[in-house]
Amino acid sequence: MHGFAMDTVYGLASFVCAGIGAVYDVRTRRIPNWLTGWGILAGLLLHLGLGGWRSLSGAAVGGLLAGAIFLLFYLAGGMGAGDVKLITAVCCLAGLSAVAGILLGTALLGGLFAVVLALLRHRLQDTFTNMGRLLVYHGSAGLRPHPDLNLSNPGTLRLPYGLAIAAGAGSSLCSVLLR
Repeated sequence: MHGFAMDTVYGLASFVCAGIGAVYDVRTRRIPNWLTGWGILAGLLLHLGLGGWRSLSGAAVGGLLAGAIFLLFYLAGGMGAGDVKLITAVCCLAGLSAVAGILLGTALLGGLFAVVLALLRHRLQDTFTNMGRLLVYHGSAGLRPHPDLNLSNPGTLRLPYGLAIAAGAGSSLCSVLLR
């Protein structure tokens, strides 16, 4: 199979996984383990079947790298474990060469979604103030969750981040299709 066709298959598979995760995240605020587990396994097997051992190892490294980056946000109390597992599955499916684009698209579009959510809830100023508080806190306390500004506080704004992951996977797929 030609490289463009393989990249399209990988990108489409990662977008489908991310899309399903986003739907679950919006509806239930949870991302199911069956989805992320099967996504990781399918990504590794897909890369092995289409690209061989080298592609499999790249998919594994890509998933681990993306998962490790998201794990930092989880440890800091700003992201759920399902988001970490979803980005790991999505990047295993997409492969190492797509990880940077997916992470960048996810971060940029996730930031945009967060600003829109804050605007809709009339909490934009609070959101920017809290971002400053978080930067100061984590600068001195490291990755420990902030005592008030974390996912366990029901008063904080919560963005179902599966949406941002799906948007990042979608933007990566678009870049493959537009080559």
